[in-house]
Amino acid sequence: MKKYSVFAIAREAMRGHKGWEEQWSSPEPKKEYDVIIVGAGGHGLATAYYLATVHGITNVAVLEKGWLGGGNTGRNTTIIRSNYLYDESAGIYDHALKLWDGLSQELNYNVMYSARGVMMLAHNVHDIQVLKRHVHANRLNGIDNEWLTPEQAKEFCPPLNISKQARYPVVGAALQRRGGTARHDAVAWGYARGASARGVHIIQNCEVTGVKRAANGAVTGVETTRGFIGAKKVGVVAAGHSSVIMNMAGVRMPLESYPLQALVSEPVKPVVPCVVMSNTVHAYISQSDKGELVIGAGTDQYVSYSQTGGLHILQHTLDAICEMFPIFTRMKMLRSWGGIVDVTPDRSPILAKTPVPGLYVNCGWGTGGFKATPGSGHVFAHTIARDDPHPINAPFTIERFRTGRLIDEAAAAAVAH
Repeated sequence: MKKYSVFAIAREAMRGHKGWEEQWSSPEPKKEYDVIIVGAGGHGLATAYYLATVHGITNVAVLEKGWLGGGNTGRNTTIIRSNYLYDESAGIYDHALKLWDGLSQELNYNVMYSARGVMMLAHNVHDIQVLKRHVHANRLNGIDNEWLTPEQAKEFCPPLNISKQARYPVVGAALQRRGGTARHDAVAWGYARGASARGVHIIQNCEVTGVKRAANGAVTGVETTRGFIGAKKVGVVAAGHSSVIMNMAGVRMPLESYPLQALVSEPVKPVVPCVVMSNTVHAYISQSDKGELVIGAGTDQYVSYSQTGGLHILQHTLDAICEMFPIFTRMKMLRSWGGIVDVTPDRSPILAKTPVPGLYVNCGWGTGGFKATPGSGHVFAHTIARDDPHPINAPFTIERFRTGRLIDEAAAAAVAH
């Protein structure tokens, strides 16, 4: 694998950029692998990468029914933060945030991580109480988070409307300065490139149609549209379709799948210096490197596998954005899209072994999956390689929905982000 550098760019420029290697190979599937990962999104590719780099397991196949990164990884709004309430959530999301900080160097691929800050607005007394509780809880866990007055919030983000005449006036804000954004497709490409260079097979257009089990119940491989592929271990990382894949193995999951929508505006000069979120009005905004305003909404009200969603959700979101930022009322929207998010009853993920020997699942990230990508892949690779959870993901079991030891992050995950 060639190393990317300014010298490599200059060298290739001199010869018409004809010497670049392909980012990752596209081999034909072998008959058998040590590990199969179902889903070539950010989490699945990160899992394969860390299996190879940390645990030395390179006989791995990542199977994707469509194209690499074409699911939620390519459809999210790229926000990164770790200001979650409970210790378990703080642990896994901050583990990810620490990995984000050096990920471009780790992968030798620019993922465009930008620690521009994530500001969460308060509009009433309840919001103040909730967000201040988050601030204090985060500080106890060594995670940066601070309380801002409305005036300080406007100083940090000048376009913000803090007028007391607003329908939901801003009465304060919580700011995590280490939070920010990254380039979603670059993350998938970087992990794919790194994994492929270490021998991992990335097989696109290969849909899993069944999970095969031996007489003793253990997995033996998967049926696909390209034939049967054997494996002693199978990790399911299929986002909104995780419950569908797990059902093939006879495992019922506590998941519901909802459409989640976002949209972008026409590009303008830099105007939004950070990420601004509001749980009360269910809207958030940041600005891409191309100048587009990236706007996200809450999930649709009804379960669905549609990647479109209801138009009224977008209308509600834009109404909220225009109230928080009146200067954007004349902006034109360019395009909208949707993804399919898998949601657990407590709004926290599942990263665990399953009752089926050799079967592992990474799912239930709901609206917050992108930010966890490197941390999720790192601990899930540990779980698969050692058949035992990493201490960070040990609490995120399926069994917690039977025992009642829930990790209720509904307040922290109330907005699609």
